[in-house]
Amino acid sequence: MSIFVILGLLVCIIEAQGPSAVTPVFVQKGGDVLLNVDADVPEDFLFVEWNFNKTIVLVRFLPGGEQPTVSPGYTGRVEFPEKKYSMKLKNLQEADRGVYTARVALEEGDRTLAQYNVIVQDPVSPVNLSVISVDSRSSECDLTVTCRTQDSHINSTFRCDYQTCSQEGGEQSEVTTSGASLHVYLLNGSIICTHSNQVSWTEDIEIIGHLCPLPDDPVCPPAGISVCLLKIVVFSVGLIIMVSAVITVHLMEKLKKHK
Repeated sequence: MSIFVILGLLVCIIEAQGPSAVTPVFVQKGGDVLLNVDADVPEDFLFVEWNFNKTIVLVRFLPGGEQPTVSPGYTGRVEFPEKKYSMKLKNLQEADRGVYTARVALEEGDRTLAQYNVIVQDPVSPVNLSVISVDSRSSECDLTVTCRTQDSHINSTFRCDYQTCSQEGGEQSEVTTSGASLHVYLLNGSIICTHSNQVSWTEDIEIIGHLCPLPDDPVCPPAGISVCLLKIVVFSVGLIIMVSAVITVHLMEKLKKHK
């Protein structure tokens, strides 16, 4: 019985402390982040405060709707939206990366209202898509490209005929040393190379028709040799029939005149 009592007390303590889930938030370096408090705050609270990594106090709200107190190190960097006890932190840098916690102090103890793990990321570097080699034949064309950033690259090969193109091995992707994603794929006759993370992305595009042109034949469109030959035969037979009909009509008119 005592075990169940202890477990029940632990559950009550956890519930009293409020939500413990930490919400990840990705912010581009130099950007702003809005940290909301959605939980209800009891009217008899002593104060509500935001802290950084459980040690540095950023803001403290007191009862009575007084103006929040901002720590000197964050003066000019904190704004307060209309939502109570929420705050916007401006111009985030790498040093601002960490866990931000909103807690309320009550007579019976503290309770966590919200927690955010703020991750500050640099925008990704430009990406470059370049052609390594092109092997063009009468009915097919193979080309190999490289998708490159400052610290990583992917090679991929594409095979095209008159009607379709395919990417050997399917779409290619890789996580770079900076934690971004490098991706090269085929879409609507174009090769697309993207470099992205959670806050930014860049891309480079090459149109396959400009890299790997296939010969065009006005008599034999790109549908296969057998179809081409069939069209030539049909065209020739139709032309012979038309000429024969014209000659026959002309001869019949001459015969009528001689009678």
